Amino acid sequence: MTNLLERAFKEASKLPEVEQNALAKWVLEELEAERKWEKIFAGSEDILDKLADEAIATYKQGKIKTLSIKDL
Repeated sequence: MTNLLERAFKEASKLPEVEQNALAKWVLEELEAERKWEKIFAGSEDILDKLADEAIATYKQGKIKTLSIKDL
């Protein structure tokens, strides 16, 4: 555990029990959400690489049209 995290938990331990539980619930939910996003994006890395390669190839072939604000 890092010093900063240890310090944060030490300070949190001084909070009333209700606030400690609320903080703990929030931290656990954030960690779970982060794991879910990592899992989702792990599968999309190859797709994003392919799309980027296609965009670069299209640009190099001169098939890209520059838009002005008026065109949007």
